[in-house]
Amino acid sequence: MQAKSKAMPFLSQPDNLDGKMAGDVGFDPLGFSYYVDLKWLREAELKHGRVCMLAWTGCIVPEVVRLPGDAFNHKFALDAWGSAPRGGMISIIMAIGLIELISNRFAMTPVDMFANPNRKPGNLGFDPLQLGNNAEVRAKYELAEVTHGRAAMMGFSGVIHQMIVTKQPVIDQMLHFKSVTPGVFKLGGAAGALGY
Repeated sequence: MQAKSKAMPFLSQPDNLDGKMAGDVGFDPLGFSYYVDLKWLREAELKHGRVCMLAWTGCIVPEVVRLPGDAFNHKFALDAWGSAPRGGMISIIMAIGLIELISNRFAMTPVDMFANPNRKPGNLGFDPLQLGNNAEVRAKYELAEVTHGRAAMMGFSGVIHQMIVTKQPVIDQMLHFKSVTPGVFKLGGAAGALGY
């Protein structure tokens, strides 16, 4: 009889999720781990978690910190996104793509990204404080990163939707709560073509 998943006890534990990776509790209700390399899935989870940790911070910081220039003087993160110079946004996207290509040595697909059996998901060799030298400490930080990344993905999703619905920055919303007026909430496609 197949073991039950720790995350969803009414489902069977997927064969590939054996608990060896940090944060693995057998959660794969759609069965992705049967068709896609588990290392590639973990790499994607870590990258998305890291981006969302930064993005969540990027939604909160503009409410408190002001940079010089009109393009950076928006308290509301969604307005800041829309007012950023297009050349700047393109530069950021190209820099991210270049970092991805170089850090993965131009191996980007699930087939070739982990051709080297020594390559660990999410490990870019960046450990300036040498926290990974001790196996016990490394395991603690790997679990913390995947757990915080998952929380950040959920938190960022909530913050974005809260800003779209209330049309208020996050800290302002907490300090000066106002409910959404009935009949005012009309989004439409792509967040009302970014008119919210």
